[in-house]
Amino acid sequence: MKRGKKYVDSLKTFDKRKVYEAGEALKIAVDTAKAKFDETIELAVKLGVDPRHADQQVRGVVVLPHGTGKTMRVLVIAKGAKADEAETAGADFVGGDEMVAKIQAGWFDFDTCVTTPDMMGLVGRLGKLLGPKGLMPNPKSGTVTMDIARAVREIKAGKVEYRVDKTAIVHVPIGKKSFGVEKLQENFTTLLEAVVKSKPAAAKGQYLKSIVVGSTMGPGVKTTFKV
Repeated sequence: MKRGKKYVDSLKTFDKRKVYEAGEALKIAVDTAKAKFDETIELAVKLGVDPRHADQQVRGVVVLPHGTGKTMRVLVIAKGAKADEAETAGADFVGGDEMVAKIQAGWFDFDTCVTTPDMMGLVGRLGKLLGPKGLMPNPKSGTVTMDIARAVREIKAGKVEYRVDKTAIVHVPIGKKSFGVEKLQENFTTLLEAVVKSKPAAAKGQYLKSIVVGSTMGPGVKTTFKV
């Protein structure tokens, strides 16, 4: 794969084989984010689990202290008092049948969908549309709930979902380059503490195999986390 000049130049500023302390690794990730836009700083954690087994799945949600830097557009599918609750809490779009029809017609201008349990019969029809896009509400991620106001506020405050993929890696954004190292490190610590707490009982041996931080367009930097 051919890399751009900025990427190649960035690789010369640090030792790609070395495992750096978190603060130093994040500083390198920020310093090597050379794009003209405010790059996202991302975390990739290789876990010592076998995702093929149901008892070794790792999934959860956590509110990052400084958010992700992305303004989340929240859709709430609810009715009556719960719809009013959603609007008061700051949801961007609120509705019932009309929102389901809108999505069936091809509308996806939202980042998260939240609903109440009583509406899942209706929302379930959208599984084939929302599922592949990672937008389907799920009780495990807190997006199927009766506490609509809290769900909306947490998403707006910077709640992120982490989930191990089929290669046993968790990929999560932890903020923007403009956050600076201190805020990024606080988000980094909060996220990894949550991932460690989610360790399945069936997972044996080393759990955190490797941790890499990097910007959207920059190289990955190996780092460590003390449990």
